[in-house]
Parts: sequence; structure tokens; C-alpha cells
Amino acid sequence: MRIILLGPPGAGKGTQAKRIEERYEIPQLSTGDLLRDAAKRKTPLGTEAKAYMDEGRLVPDPLVVGLIVERMGLPDCASGFILDGFPRTVGQAESLEKELDRKKSPIGAVICLRVDREKLIERLVGRRICPKGHGEYHLRFRPPKIEGRCDVCQTELVQREDDQEDKIRTRMKAYETETAPLIEFYRDRGLLKPIEAGGTVDSTTQQIESALNAA
Repeated sequence: MRIILLGPPGAGKGTQAKRIEERYEIPQLSTGDLLRDAAKRKTPLGTEAKAYMDEGRLVPDPLVVGLIVERMGLPDCASGFILDGFPRTVGQAESLEKELDRKKSPIGAVICLRVDREKLIERLVGRRICPKGHGEYHLRFRPPKIEGRCDVCQTELVQREDDQEDKIRTRMKAYETETAPLIEFYRDRGLLKPIEAGGTVDSTTQQIESALNAA
């Protein structure tokens, strides 16, 4: 089961990716983690990617796709994987498609989480995190027991800089410009599975499982 997970910031991709990973026993592949791991292992592709990262440059799409294909060859991907965060553009999707077709390992489903924009902004603006890594809260939907304090360690909760409303709207605009065209790209290929993710986490998970079981 090879899956791509799409959705705007705040749609719950990370949460749902973790649930898919546990339910179907397939790994979640993050391009950032792939780049760092390959560089650490000093694979040929990793060494090449590290040269770009060390200079602060973007790693070229074909190299990122190569790393994904390389990672697919490891035993834990034998039953499939979840791609979250890649592809971001139609060009990246075309490169990925070409390589996976060459490997005779095409994508089986593209899960697209859909949430109303204003609801997304409300989710993100109200998010607070424990700086010591003990969890995530929300001012409205999951408030801490003591206002402004982590339930586990009582450390003062913080708001991520990119969760401020002006930055959120900038991220939304970037998503709509660069990533949203992927929806049509994958719909044309019969792979798109739209999921209404504005409800509870559990209801979103149930929709995803139904879509994957029917794929």
C-alpha cells in the first residue's frame, strides 16, 4: 500500500499519518528525515544531497525522488509507505511517478484532507506546545488543566512562530499556489480520495480507512 497524504497546514496530516502507519504497519516517509538519514549514512545520494544542504540550497527534485526510491528498497517498505510532505508541486509529482513506474511500484492512493480555511486558521492560531516536548494543546479544543501550563511538567506553553495568523495565511496561499494543483493531477489518474477532515480526528480516520479499504 503506497500512499500520498495531501492537505493544507492544520488539516491533521501528521496525526493521520501516524494512525495509518500503525493501522497498516507501513512507515511514514518524511523527505526531511530521508535527507538527514541518507547524509548520515553517507550513501552516494546522501552525500550529494548533503553538499546542497551544507550550502543552504534546495535539494533538486530528481535527487529527492532518488532518495525516496532508495528508501523504498529497505525491508520495512516491503508492504508500502506513506509520503507526507512530498510531492509539493506537479513537477515533483511527475518525477516521482516516472521513477515509481520504472520500479513497477506505482502509488496506490492519494488521501486529500479537506478543511474549511477559517476552521484551519482557528485550529492553528489556538495551538500551543510544550517546549519540553510533552505534547500539544489547543486553547479551545484541548486546553491544559492549568491555563498556559503543560499538564505533564507545568512548563509554560508556547505558540509556534509560524502559528501566528499572518504567517498561517501566507502558508495557506503557498499551499494553494504550489500544492493544490496536485489535486487535479491525481484526480485525473483516478487516485484521489477526498476526505472531509473538519470533524473529529476519529471520524477523519474512519473515512481514510474506508477509502483505503476500497482502493
